[in-house]
Amino acid sequence: MSATEYQRRRAALAERIGPEAIAIVPAARETERNAGVNHPFRQDSDFRYLTGFPEPDAIAVIVPGRAEGEFVLFCRERDPEREQWDGRRIGAEGAVTDHGVDQAHTLAELDQRMPELLAGRTRLHCPIGADAAFEARIQDWLGRARAATRGSTSVPETLTRIGVALHELRLRKDPAEIALMRRAAEISAAAHRALMRRCRPGLPELSLEAEFQYRCADAGARLQAYPPIVAGGANACILHYTENDALLRDGELVLIDAGGEFEGYAADITRTFPVNGRFSTPQRELYDLVLEAQRAAIAVARPGASVDAPHQAALGVLTRGLVRLGILEGDPETLLQEGAYRPYYMHRTGHWLGMDVHDVGRYRDQDGAWRALEPGMVITVEPGLYMPDDAQVPIAYRGIGIRIEDDVLITADGHEVLTEGAPKDPEEIEALMAS
Repeated sequence: MSATEYQRRRAALAERIGPEAIAIVPAARETERNAGVNHPFRQDSDFRYLTGFPEPDAIAVIVPGRAEGEFVLFCRERDPEREQWDGRRIGAEGAVTDHGVDQAHTLAELDQRMPELLAGRTRLHCPIGADAAFEARIQDWLGRARAATRGSTSVPETLTRIGVALHELRLRKDPAEIALMRRAAEISAAAHRALMRRCRPGLPELSLEAEFQYRCADAGARLQAYPPIVAGGANACILHYTENDALLRDGELVLIDAGGEFEGYAADITRTFPVNGRFSTPQRELYDLVLEAQRAAIAVARPGASVDAPHQAALGVLTRGLVRLGILEGDPETLLQEGAYRPYYMHRTGHWLGMDVHDVGRYRDQDGAWRALEPGMVITVEPGLYMPDDAQVPIAYRGIGIRIEDDVLITADGHEVLTEGAPKDPEEIEALMAS
């Protein structure tokens, strides 16, 4: 991502918040895993979107129209001793020369300089409700600004959640972001293909998790977008199963929900396939139904359509199919209105995707209506069926869980399935596993 792209994003945010406002966006902090060991660092998505600055603890300040520069950054100072132990630091000088910062200061100067930046502004956009300690610090800066100005100039009285303006920008992906998401999808799809080739009865679920992570990391997606789900047999009926500690058994299916993260952008793919490489008749009947529902949902994903349209398309197909298979009884339309499918399909058919796997952005307009899809938005499409082990379900279907998920970019004239490289046609899956 070029420095020009980050500058364009900051300019777009400045235009949204207006010339009398100021925005404060903190970087993520390092978090301790256990004594003396930190979790792998992952930058805050909002901060990365605006700055591309990779270090923890920094504070980005956007001040529209400021003569000395609209982008001010506070970051860690250079420290040869700490850098010997923990790695190189960029420092204030490097932030200006290499990261497009107009003015940079060390974190030691933060409390002194922030009241000066707040003075003369009427509105403050910042994180609200995420970090009580940081919010208390903001209130301290505001108090200092009021004391210093003594009413001679404005100090923000209105605090607005930064996501109100920023997340609408993040929701619509630009060409550079789409290129990164395509790559994340390609890497993840190739990893799913590798798991289909590797899978066999007796293999631990964990072995496939490890294989997926290796394939992603080896291709440049070192981090996972979320903890992988590798669920064999009835484990697939647990939506967020992450134990991944059972053995894969002959005659069962395995559901794998996993996606790599490439340069800060997520992929999110689910595939379900037979452990032994061949679908049984009941497995194939349910699988074909979920695949039909997914194809119907993807077909309606286009500009102007409601973001709820794919979900409704999937529900119709699933409900009619459950009646056809004898799992539900009655008139399909009545059953659909009553939500009779819910014991077998209890989640929505998709969500926004981007820097976060459940990405930012409103699903409804301010009047409560589902918003329309627009070019540049990326959604997941992931219908499923989860058959409990109870008497309401024909015995042949009990304990079967199936989900099929793809990442779909809304384009000017329709859509593009970014994750089509991961096979989902049952014959194609069986052929790949046989090879």
